[in-house]
Amino acid sequence: MFEMKTEFNESNEHEGLVIGLFDRPEKFTGLLARLDEIFEGQLKELVKSGDITAKFKSINKIHTLGKMGVKRIWFVGLGKEKELSFEKARDVFGQLFKLIKAQKQEELAFAMETFTTEGLTALDAAHAAGEALALATYEFKGYKQKSNEPEKRLENLTIYCGSNDFEELKASLTVGYAFGKGTNSARTLVNTPGNLLTASDMADYAKNLAAKYDFEVEILEKAEIEKLGMGAFLAVNQGSTEPPKMIVLKYQGKDDWKDVIGLVGKGITFDTGGYSIKTKTGIVGMKSDMGGAAAVLGAMEIIGEIKPEQNVVAVIPSTDNMISGSAFKPDDVITSMSGKTIEVLNTDAEGRLVLADAVTYAKHHGAEYLVDVATLTGGVITALGLHTTGAMTNHDSLYEQVLEASKESGERIWQLPLFDTEKERVRNSKVADLNNSPGSEGHALVAGAFIGEFAEETPWVHLDIAGTATTSREYDLGPAGATGVMTRTLALFVERFDPIEK
Repeated sequence: MFEMKTEFNESNEHEGLVIGLFDRPEKFTGLLARLDEIFEGQLKELVKSGDITAKFKSINKIHTLGKMGVKRIWFVGLGKEKELSFEKARDVFGQLFKLIKAQKQEELAFAMETFTTEGLTALDAAHAAGEALALATYEFKGYKQKSNEPEKRLENLTIYCGSNDFEELKASLTVGYAFGKGTNSARTLVNTPGNLLTASDMADYAKNLAAKYDFEVEILEKAEIEKLGMGAFLAVNQGSTEPPKMIVLKYQGKDDWKDVIGLVGKGITFDTGGYSIKTKTGIVGMKSDMGGAAAVLGAMEIIGEIKPEQNVVAVIPSTDNMISGSAFKPDDVITSMSGKTIEVLNTDAEGRLVLADAVTYAKHHGAEYLVDVATLTGGVITALGLHTTGAMTNHDSLYEQVLEASKESGERIWQLPLFDTEKERVRNSKVADLNNSPGSEGHALVAGAFIGEFAEETPWVHLDIAGTATTSREYDLGPAGATGVMTRTLALFVERFDPIEK
């Protein structure tokens, strides 16, 4: 898909050439100066008249009218040179690729050196372009009858490297594209209806991922889950006709199984709320309640591609939460794998129950650091809105590494407090060690505190993506629907992880 070349030659034939344009008052230099000569000074005139502008995110296209081998030139406005960041470059690339897709262009060339600054290297620009290419052109096909017309999409991207190293630039493009593709895989999982993505389907997906990337895989069936005493996970599955699956993937990037990172994703394939049933409007969209599992699976795909020197165990408890004569009920008392008993006060607070046993099982597999991801609470939306993931932790140094990864990925997180008051609230039960829902006040906080009871002393970060897993609006890097949020953050966190003192 990516072809690397050195200097651009005016006779080279392409459907389109992309050039970055900074807001600079000085004369054209380099490639721009050469092109202006070909157009007999008309490029400068187009800039002066505002038909071509360097304003950030402006994209202007001109036809070359046979003056050179390239048919069209796309000028991408980058704003002030000193203000261009990796995230801004990725966003503007996303907007460009959306336009390219809409115009059904199948081939494109990039003058990569026109996108570099002192603060943004060619390697960073290439990574941003590769990531944006995958993310911005993503589309969930759905289940409508298909047209017989063949689909046209961008298949070939030629990169003019200039003075940069061929192989390094191609590697950056390829890694960026892998990050985008892994996120798209997570998006597709979340967008898939619950009747077409059961726990068994998710287990099959994990098996295929393991086969492709040579991961170790373990799928616990119901009998094995019962034998291990995962009563919290089993309680949520009680009302379902679909069997539960505890899904485990292991990637070993070191000689010894040490400094193991545990990624735990909530895999509720559909959530009715159980007997604490959701409203008729609130229940719509609950196919997305496995967004945490999707993020973990997407991250494992990226890990399989980039092969970091880290050890990772991914654990996904997967089931739906249904209503039937056998379903669990408020006032039930259940026993988790850890041995801690739980009074059920809300069957719609099921995510923290399945995560409780999954966190315990991740530790059973040697996880020394834990990050759980879940579409957990409406409370986090009330607190932080629809664009920021809520985070909680028992270990500041571990959280800092997750935070840095989130900043680079552009997936915003904000730390919420974990005080003794919240811990005391989830421990407040007259009949059990814990209760799963002590009230609506600070709902996101007590949900996180509940999971923390099972992380115990293991360094742990909790990420609540209830508000960020989906979006109702199209944006620079994707369409409305599933976002695949935290996929890239988790992968970056693993790639850059530095073992810390516990």
